[in-house]
Amino acid sequence: MKRLFIGEKLIIHSYKHDGKIHRAWDEAVLLEENENYLVFGNYKTKVTESDGRTWKTKEPAILFFFKDKWYNVIGQIKKDGIYYYCNIASPFIIENSTVKYIDYDLDLRVFPDGSFKVLDRGEYKYHKNIMKYSNELDKILKDQLTDLIDKARNRKDPFNKEKIIKYNEKYNKITTANQK
Repeated sequence: MKRLFIGEKLIIHSYKHDGKIHRAWDEAVLLEENENYLVFGNYKTKVTESDGRTWKTKEPAILFFFKDKWYNVIGQIKKDGIYYYCNIASPFIIENSTVKYIDYDLDLRVFPDGSFKVLDRGEYKYHKNIMKYSNELDKILKDQLTDLIDKARNRKDPFNKEKIIKYNEKYNKITTANQK
């Protein structure tokens, strides 16, 4: 893997288990790389759905991609607080300046007050059946969802408001400097 640098812009591709592209984000700015994860920031980023529809993200977001966890976490900075959208997903790879991962449908939504909701259980069941997820994969994904819920309940990283705010400040400094 080529060396990444802080401030580098990558794109993000989410795939389904069958290898078909699910969703693409046209920009994510690298804010940190450590032994456990990469952190990116973006704002008003164009997103392209598998059917060709496009939309733009509405709020600043800090994205955590873990090297050995089967999920990624997006901290969304909204007027009434920080929301987290968590995708149960394969660990990422990077190819041709693109962060790539497989999205496994199950999502966790964490609200500013710490409450949460598991989303898309029906979609997960449907795709598990038609794409023939193995029992081993099913166990990994469910265990990782449990791990994620535990982290959210206990406000463990990346569910740390101060950290999200610091990363967003770093993102703003980098993008302001890049515009000059």
